[in-house]
Amino acid sequence: MAFQFTDANFKQEAIEADKPVLVDFYADWCGPCKIMAPVIDELAKEYNEVVKIGKLNVDDNPDTARQYRVMSIPTMIIYKNGEAVETIVGVVAKNALKEKLDAHK
Repeated sequence: MAFQFTDANFKQEAIEADKPVLVDFYADWCGPCKIMAPVIDELAKEYNEVVKIGKLNVDDNPDTARQYRVMSIPTMIIYKNGEAVETIVGVVAKNALKEKLDAHK
C-alpha cells in the first residue's frame, strides 16, 4: 500500500527522506487519478526497499500542492535529496513510471 503524505508530514517524509520519493498528487473525485491508483500501489510494493512511494490528497492537503505548483491531477513528482527532480502529469503507463523511477534510484 502506498504511503499517505499530508501537509503535516510532507517535509519529514518526502523532502528529508533518505531515498528517492514518488508522490502522487490526487483527489478522490478525479477519474484519471482512480486509473493511476492501482499502478501507484503496485509500484509501492515493487520499489519498497529503494523508493518511497505514496499519495497526497490535494483537497485535504492544499498547502503542499500549492507549494509545488500542482495545477492538474494526477501529478506525480519524484523527489531526490530534497529536490523535485521529475514531474509527470496525467495518466501514464506503469513501464513509463518505472523508467523514471529507475533513472533516479
